[in-house]
Amino acid sequence: MLVAKIFRQIARILELKNDNIFRIRAYLRAADTIEPLGETLETLVNEDELDTIPGIGKDLAEKIKEIAASGKLKFYEDLKKDMPEGVLLMLDIPGLGPKTVSILYNKLHIKSIEELERAAKSGKLLTLQGIKEKTVSNILAGIKITQKGQERISLGKAYSVAQEFLASLKGLKGLKRIMYAGSLRRMKETVRDIDILAISDEPEAVIEKFLKIGQVQRILAQGATKASILTLENIQVDLRVVSPKSFGAALLYFTGSKDFNIKLRQMALKKNLKINEYGVFSVKAGKEKFVAGRNEEEIFDILGFKFIEPELRENRGEIDLALKGALPKLIKLSDIKGDLHVHSNYSDGADPISVMAQAAKLKGYEYVAITDHSESLKVARGLSREDLKRKKKEIDALNKKMSPFRILYGVEVDIDSEGNLDYPDKILAEFDVVIAAIHIGFKQSREQLTRRLVNACQSGRVNIISHPTGKLWGVREPYSIDLDEVSKSARDNNVALEINSFPDRLDLNDINTRQVKESGGKVSINTDSHKAGQLDYMLFGVATARRGWVEKDDCLNTLGLAQLLKFLKK
Repeated sequence: MLVAKIFRQIARILELKNDNIFRIRAYLRAADTIEPLGETLETLVNEDELDTIPGIGKDLAEKIKEIAASGKLKFYEDLKKDMPEGVLLMLDIPGLGPKTVSILYNKLHIKSIEELERAAKSGKLLTLQGIKEKTVSNILAGIKITQKGQERISLGKAYSVAQEFLASLKGLKGLKRIMYAGSLRRMKETVRDIDILAISDEPEAVIEKFLKIGQVQRILAQGATKASILTLENIQVDLRVVSPKSFGAALLYFTGSKDFNIKLRQMALKKNLKINEYGVFSVKAGKEKFVAGRNEEEIFDILGFKFIEPELRENRGEIDLALKGALPKLIKLSDIKGDLHVHSNYSDGADPISVMAQAAKLKGYEYVAITDHSESLKVARGLSREDLKRKKKEIDALNKKMSPFRILYGVEVDIDSEGNLDYPDKILAEFDVVIAAIHIGFKQSREQLTRRLVNACQSGRVNIISHPTGKLWGVREPYSIDLDEVSKSARDNNVALEINSFPDRLDLNDINTRQVKESGGKVSINTDSHKAGQLDYMLFGVATARRGWVEKDDCLNTLGLAQLLKFLKK
């Protein structure tokens, strides 16, 4: 949402200016409050009811109205004049806080990541007080991660941007159909740019509206039926308006993947057919005749097999299975019966247990596990033994009110550097659900990290290993483990490996997930939510599972409550 993005950018600039911390927090809280509102915010603006939003006073309300009316905010534009864009981008470097960035800018006049990299390599940073060789090494490592992240955007970010563009274009006169394609439709964990396809009787009107959407920073290309723009966050979005006759062919072509499309074209040639973005054509005596293209199903049908779900289209054996009629029946979002990794304000979550539980119940779930952090993780306000007693008492009281919905008493217990669990066995035995995770010692050897996870699986108390490879998008690369060994241990000890749906994680990824499935193990798809709105992230975990060929029976939390409780007791 544009308002939330602008407010977050304002907060970043104010941080660099060492502005009042409460003012900075006000913008960040406002961004967090506004972001989930979607179209509701527009209604509140139109009805002059912004003052009903918690934390939105008169000043912020006026700013929201200005953004809603023009797509811009003068206060923000003026702030940007005093701070080069490259300096703001330096804040994305892992471990580089606003104070350090401010010093780099004011003392060494470094205005971009490129300049920072040169200064780090030349030894110039060492002239600053407090900067050591190790600091420089960490900065260079952080720059490498950031540059890799800038090449692509996370699935969650791409999905959010695409939804905003679709929402802005839907309802236009003459618009008959609109969809996103590309790697976003295949739900890859990262996306380079966003492709949107539309059918309309008035393509010029669609293009004109597209170019005037508030997110547009710069127009890269413009034509009668095609346009390309760069958003305020430097994300490229391409729009094509195609004929109804060719929509299916264009959708297939622009969805990809490249390898999948090549395989289809090779198959078509053997049938004297030609496939491109305009349709499928029979080729006889040098003449081409249109035979299919209105939808993808008729294209697959003419090639001799049934529809292949977009998430599978990577040329990893799915076409051969389709020809045999043996494709997996992929898990669906509607198969999920509950979320088994959720945090409350007992540890580092924002919302109380009652709010998280009610949000889960409204999603149609049968259960939710409140899995706050264990005591050694101080940075996340891990729970003491006394905290656990209070939490258990609150959950028991809520369960009496919310039955038959069930709040499961859970914990995300730390696996220490030796592979031991944070709480003693007696305490772990009291939980309904125990998920275990590595939060320290990421730089240990592959053998040590693997042994820690295997020990947790063999403990007899752990039900799920959460975010098994420790990946954090744009911050930390996955640590190295022997996933085959971990998967075998998990399978043999009735432990599920998690697909963490949080867009910055998606851990396990699709390749890892398929590896676990093929080992005969179970996955558990959870959101790792820290506030109620994040329960919606389940969409991304399910998409990752589908890319990993997961079926309903491969997933722990597709079980109904009674079946789940039986599994957890094993």
